[in-house]
Amino acid sequence: MKNLLITDKTNILYLSNFAGSSGFMLITKTKKYLFTDSRYTEQAKTIIKKDITLVDVTRVFRNAKELKENWQKILSKHRITQLGVEESNLTVARYKRFKKMSGSKVKFKNISGQIEKQRMIKEKDEIKKTIKSQRINEKVFLEIKKIIDKRKPVTEIELATKIKELGGKFGAEDVSFDPIVAFGAHSSRPHHSPGKRKLKKKDIVLIDMGMKYQGYCSDMTRMILPAKPTALETKIYNLVLEAQLAGIKGIKAGITGEKADALSRDIIDAAGYKEQYTHSGGHGIGLDIHESPALSKKDLSKFKENTIVTVEPGIYLPGKFGVRIEDMIIITKKGNKNLTKLPK
Repeated sequence: MKNLLITDKTNILYLSNFAGSSGFMLITKTKKYLFTDSRYTEQAKTIIKKDITLVDVTRVFRNAKELKENWQKILSKHRITQLGVEESNLTVARYKRFKKMSGSKVKFKNISGQIEKQRMIKEKDEIKKTIKSQRINEKVFLEIKKIIDKRKPVTEIELATKIKELGGKFGAEDVSFDPIVAFGAHSSRPHHSPGKRKLKKKDIVLIDMGMKYQGYCSDMTRMILPAKPTALETKIYNLVLEAQLAGIKGIKAGITGEKADALSRDIIDAAGYKEQYTHSGGHGIGLDIHESPALSKKDLSKFKENTIVTVEPGIYLPGKFGVRIEDMIIITKKGNKNLTKLPK
């Protein structure tokens, strides 16, 4: 479709460089509009792309009739009778509001996922920003590892807070997601929320962390084993590592998300740990921490060149420990390139 109403904040950022909390875009065959209010207009003027017309809706937002009249003038100017909307992003109330504003002559059509498909393939500048994000991530991890290696009684939440602090120090604008720091048995919870548990000398440690640089996310999981890991810890770690390396080796342009997932999963399943691998094998990453495509049985789409995905198999033994290892890779013509340089 040529006429689109864009309401998803990440898609607006991607299309316009605008990151404010209030706004929407109208894309027509010949023109692009960004609608926002006076809290953001001054900043928006300096950052939005040159081909976008900024519309200050502060005054008309206060008057539903005036807003409707202004909106319909623009629709009429561009002879819009059908408008693509991101239904998956809109609440029922907001959908009805836009429908009422547009009038009965304008038909809505769902275009959810259309911009996301465009975002999957990364431009050179996007790749550079993602790599920079990961380099910051690695610097932070190495500082955190120094603390863990001392094996002093620091808590999970203290380390999670330190990750955020160091991210800012090394140039990140934010973390990609709340860091997962899990000691000992807590590591068997794939998305554990850090708590007050203190680090012990024999704890296996799982850290899943990411930074955000100029909007672009990184994501990495590393395990830190105790000085003398148990035989089971060593076995599971090596199995997950084998599965992850196999996944990375086999992923290339043209492979489906289902087959990409199976590269690692088949190894874990064959070793008898099928029930202990409880999540998908990875995900796309960019302006959002989780984007398309997915390394998943449900994703039958084919991976394309210059798509960035994570590869992160895991095994989780409730009440004992868990292991997950995660890198980011970029799909290339001949295979892929690992963007994660930190040793495992």
